[in-house]
Amino acid sequence: MKIRKGDKIKVLSGNWRSKEGVVSKSFPKRGRVLVEGVNLVKKHIKARGSSPGSIITVERALDVSKVAFVCPNCSKSARIGYGLKDGKKYRFCKKCKAAV
Repeated sequence: MKIRKGDKIKVLSGNWRSKEGVVSKSFPKRGRVLVEGVNLVKKHIKARGSSPGSIITVERALDVSKVAFVCPNCSKSARIGYGLKDGKKYRFCKKCKAAV
């Protein structure tokens, strides 16, 4: 999975289309990412003991295929490539060729 924690992304489809946010957590085995302030849903909490029931807003994970990486240098959504430099692997933006 090419999108990691801390990357800025743009949502490509769904109700949150064209919103941008930062990845707060990634789930590579499931192919999903959790984005701050995107894909918010209401969750009902049942009353337990002395605490009353309530409705809270939580973030849900998005599929990686529905998001695009936003390059910090050119500020455009782009794909990510990999390269080798001095024996070390690095990521780069395929539009502006800058290292990410």
